[in-house]
Amino acid sequence: MRSAALLAGLAAIAWPVLAEAKEVDVELALMVDVSRSMGPAELEIQRRGYAEAITSDEVVNVILNSFTGSIAVTFVEWAGYGLQREIVPWTLIDSREAAEAVSTQLTADFNYAMRRTSISGAVDYARESIRSNEFEGLRKVIDISGDGPNNDGRPVTEARDIAVEEGLIVNGLPLMTEDSTSRWGIDDLDVYYWECVVGGPGAFVIPVLDWDDFPLAVRRKLVLELVGPPDVVLAQGRTGQTEDGYDCLIGEKLRRQRESIWGEP
Repeated sequence: MRSAALLAGLAAIAWPVLAEAKEVDVELALMVDVSRSMGPAELEIQRRGYAEAITSDEVVNVILNSFTGSIAVTFVEWAGYGLQREIVPWTLIDSREAAEAVSTQLTADFNYAMRRTSISGAVDYARESIRSNEFEGLRKVIDISGDGPNNDGRPVTEARDIAVEEGLIVNGLPLMTEDSTSRWGIDDLDVYYWECVVGGPGAFVIPVLDWDDFPLAVRRKLVLELVGPPDVVLAQGRTGQTEDGYDCLIGEKLRRQRESIWGEP
């Protein structure tokens, strides 16, 4: 009887903790690159692009017509390993007013860029953030956008594989703009994202080839992430093809090579 009473007491203590988790259709971690290769204009385009997409009719209608009628979202800017800046904490969107509040947070102010590019750090941060938030999504998605390969922290494939093993989906938005002046970039960034960054059921890559296309690409990406994985994975861009034996350490190698020539950037 004492054992039964003890178990009942423990259950009574544990139950409120479990009940606090809010069920949503999707837990969506928007992880946005603000490494030093991104200029002030590009940083503002990214913020405004996401702000407009979240309040668009397409996205709001998908949210409100989903199974739970809600999603949870966070918006985090990242650069080198350990360099993440939370702009929007985990927030419930279950109405147009909630979406507009998130949009306002995104455009309230704009910060300067940070150094390095650690996609692995962004994935690790998002994975832990999803694990520790107060929501329980039917799907859990990490959304990575960036203009270069991983060159800081552990290999991106290690972080990606752990996230996928834990049931997360990692999608990619490689920024392949013609006006990019980063000396750390690569020409086939879409292939890099496809081979080394994304993973999980229905994971996809949607490259941005021109900054004018960014708002539409973000809106399309959000709709795909919210309605569920497409029947076929998407890999569209300059090549749209995968490559056997692709070198997922290309970013780290470029950094070492160029630092030996120019020194610490």
